[in-house]
Amino acid sequence: MKKAKTKTNAKAQASAKAQANTKAHAKKKTKAARSPKITLRLNGKKAAVAAPPMKRLLDTLREDLGLTGTKEGCGEGECGACTVLVDGAAVNSCLVASCQVAGCDVQTVEGMARGNAKVAARLHRLQRAFLEHGAAQCGICTPGMLMAALALPKRATLDEIRAGLAGNLCRCTGYMKIYDAVAQFLDGERR
Repeated sequence: MKKAKTKTNAKAQASAKAQANTKAHAKKKTKAARSPKITLRLNGKKAAVAAPPMKRLLDTLREDLGLTGTKEGCGEGECGACTVLVDGAAVNSCLVASCQVAGCDVQTVEGMARGNAKVAARLHRLQRAFLEHGAAQCGICTPGMLMAALALPKRATLDEIRAGLAGNLCRCTGYMKIYDAVAQFLDGERR
């Protein structure tokens, strides 16, 4: 009988320990799910996302909001592949904490096209210029180049275009096709 009681006590203790572990795990999960909501305007629409405040904007866009057009190249702010517009200014989203865009207007490459981006007629004029000039090759730098180009002044000269895109690296095109596409777009913006 003593053996039976010992086994019962051991089972009860094991069960209590398992329940405590389950509760602790559930508490951790709930705490993680309680990340503060960050509200912003994203591609022209109000948005709110629950994300850790110090999570990189790049990761919040890709993982939490499903906007995978913004690419990670270097993760150090050197290549420009992750460029997005925050209140109209080009920024490297790999260097920006998500909490820093609370209340801001954030535009990603997905926000450029109207409606169904798969229909070429609905592409933004800058995207069409990239297609016409063969400015997009492998595609890693393209979203960042597009966003950086949108931040340029309408009357930018070739030297200003070069300077404005200097933080965006491209290994494929040699840059001239990109500069030509941006110049064509800006020329249309001046009219």
